Amino acid sequence: MTWLQPVSLGGEHAVLEPLAQEHESQLTEAAADGELWALWYTSVPRPEQVGQEIRRRLGLRETGSMLPFSVRQRSSGRLVGMTTYMNVDAVNRRVEIGSTWYAASVQRSPLNTECKLMLMRHAFETLECVAVEFRTHFMNRQSRQAIERLGAKLDGVLRSHMVLPNGSLRDTAVYSVIAGEWPAVRANLQWQLVRPRPTVVAA
Repeated sequence: MTWLQPVSLGGEHAVLEPLAQEHESQLTEAAADGELWALWYTSVPRPEQVGQEIRRRLGLRETGSMLPFSVRQRSSGRLVGMTTYMNVDAVNRRVEIGSTWYAASVQRSPLNTECKLMLMRHAFETLECVAVEFRTHFMNRQSRQAIERLGAKLDGVLRSHMVLPNGSLRDTAVYSVIAGEWPAVRANLQWQLVRPRPTVVAA
């Protein structure tokens, strides 16, 4: 695995660290924040399954097909989720950013936008990727909207692409950003991180 090596990526709101088994206790707490596993169209581990999921991702890292990260919130110093480069294609210089989840308490914050910015910047500017993919369940409207806000374009839908644990078939929406689009996508993400946000005042 010479093309894609473990690396730490740091920003104002988050730090992406190579996933490690010793992250289990904090990631277990993060997984319990919001009962994310209850959404049938996602694959977020239950708190008691986090250790097993860490071992699975580290195993895929050893085969060269995944580079997993823990997400640390800069302000609190706590681990609040996981994300990966996956479906690694070193020959064609393509990666997918996926298998991402965050504790409910940090969702709808700048953290996810910054994590995507850091991952795409590393992919395009260091690894010289020709494309970065995002995939999600066709029914996961929240995820699809978030991917589209990043500036990714829909390549298509893979019908009956995967069998889920509940026995249903997943239609997979496939999005991508290609190298020529990266400057505009980068500018958009940077703007999202600094743009003024309305202040919510309690009545």
